[in-house]
Amino acid sequence: MLKLSQSDLDVLFCQARTFSSWTNEKIPDKLIKQLYDLAKMAPTAVNCQPARIIFVVSDAAKKKLEPCLDPGNVKKTMTAPVTAIIAGDLKFYTHLDKLFPIADVKAWYEGKTDLIQETMVRNTVLQGAYLIMAARALGLDCGPMSGFDNKMVDEAFFKGTPYKSDFLCNFGYGDRSKMYPRLPRFSFDEACRII
Repeated sequence: MLKLSQSDLDVLFCQARTFSSWTNEKIPDKLIKQLYDLAKMAPTAVNCQPARIIFVVSDAAKKKLEPCLDPGNVKKTMTAPVTAIIAGDLKFYTHLDKLFPIADVKAWYEGKTDLIQETMVRNTVLQGAYLIMAARALGLDCGPMSGFDNKMVDEAFFKGTPYKSDFLCNFGYGDRSKMYPRLPRFSFDEACRII
């Protein structure tokens, strides 16, 4: 397996930051599609791929999203070139015949509400994290966040579907002149054990 260079690791992790301020540079639809096409290749449980993503770009869609946001998230979201609404499909298991044709795993989930919910949430968050890493790999900056009304977002963007919003992530080219210093991280010994 090929090992990434330190400069690659810096792009993905060490020097990557969460952004709240953006330049005016737009993101073309082609790059948004490339972003998803890269992120979708990462693993999920039985390849269930429950994430359903709306990329909010137009002024009309931004106006629809704005009242759903906590006040502290309005400016950074309205000025971001793209905001992804990362949601999960509670009916993900109905697609497993296509996505996992090597075994009949659909039956594992049918009628099991708690397992469906757990699997959907866990794997939707994974796919959202993959989206962030894919964006960084493609030269974009990210600003993932909570701080919105899930019910309002679901009503505004997913009404009549089995999709439930999980988190939002702004994408664009970050304004580095408006960054805060990097916040602390736990050391290995503070957060981990080898047993």
